[in-house]
Amino acid sequence: MARKQTRRRRGKAVTIHDVARHAGVSTMTVSRVINARANVLEETRSRVQASIKRLRFSPNQAARILASADTMQLGVLYSNPSAAYLSEFLLGSLDQARLSGVQLVLEQCKGVGSEREAVQRLAKAGIHGVILPAPHCDSEPALKAAEDAGLAVVLVASGRPSPSHCAVSINDFEAARAMTLHLAGLGHKRIGFINGHPNQTASGQRFRGFIEGMTEAGLPVGSEQVTQGFFSYRSGLTAAERLLENYGPTAIFASNDDMAAATMAVAHRKGLDVPHDLAVAGFDDTPVATTVWPELTTVRQPIAEMAREAVRLLIEQVRGRRAGKPAKVQHKLLKFSLIKRESSGKAAKPQRRKARP
Repeated sequence: MARKQTRRRRGKAVTIHDVARHAGVSTMTVSRVINARANVLEETRSRVQASIKRLRFSPNQAARILASADTMQLGVLYSNPSAAYLSEFLLGSLDQARLSGVQLVLEQCKGVGSEREAVQRLAKAGIHGVILPAPHCDSEPALKAAEDAGLAVVLVASGRPSPSHCAVSINDFEAARAMTLHLAGLGHKRIGFINGHPNQTASGQRFRGFIEGMTEAGLPVGSEQVTQGFFSYRSGLTAAERLLENYGPTAIFASNDDMAAATMAVAHRKGLDVPHDLAVAGFDDTPVATTVWPELTTVRQPIAEMAREAVRLLIEQVRGRRAGKPAKVQHKLLKFSLIKRESSGKAAKPQRRKARP
């Protein structure tokens, strides 16, 4: 008899009360997290989400839809040269949409020139708001199309978000400055920099952070130690080749992990040991950072959490519009962190940096 009761308890569906007990919060707090309400501390929200995942709690979608005025559809316009970044972003978006009981409509944009048409397709699909991640967060045609369609908008990862739209980002300037100072602190005086795509404002902020870090470290910056990349692996190959041939750095800081991984590939091909002959650092901390060898020192940008926060902000905007409340513009700045791994080390003596044939 006891065994049967145990089995029944084990097979019992997890409830919101179970999640609340596991997270050490009230059921009201769990409800606020599930429904993407804004009045929850980030640390508490993260704890509740961890409990939901651990207990495999699935909210009753049918009951939630009946409790709301109607269903909510949100759009995501996406196109990013980094598959790893895009994967993290879409997973975060879909996870929060499932948790909040909203429908997410994904629309791939084939190029900058097709952004207006992509947003118009989303509008025709009946969405109530749209998330514009990089590079679309800096696109005037995309923003104009969303405004013309009367859609609520949230921008993600813009270096200079529009003051009239909600946005989620990190401080790209401070993150790049911190990484540059880290490399300088390891004794590197010849630090090369691979810039990001010029059509993204975050690229400019990261470049400014690099310049500021070099200036604070008392190191000069010449045109030969900065080269243009486009956030793709292939552009990183070309940029790293140019830096190693024309500048001879002891360290290279790339504006994203894909270009940093490409830098390591070029270094290995030239017979340079990473990190003894060349230190390499990236930006984002996508899965690429831990699949290359040695593992990559990088700036951790909480991509999935930024996507989740964007979904929550957009839900809040749409609900406000339905209630006839004036739109409240919020710019959420999430925390970054430096992740120090094996690809960066102390500057080696010059004679150790000669490439092996």
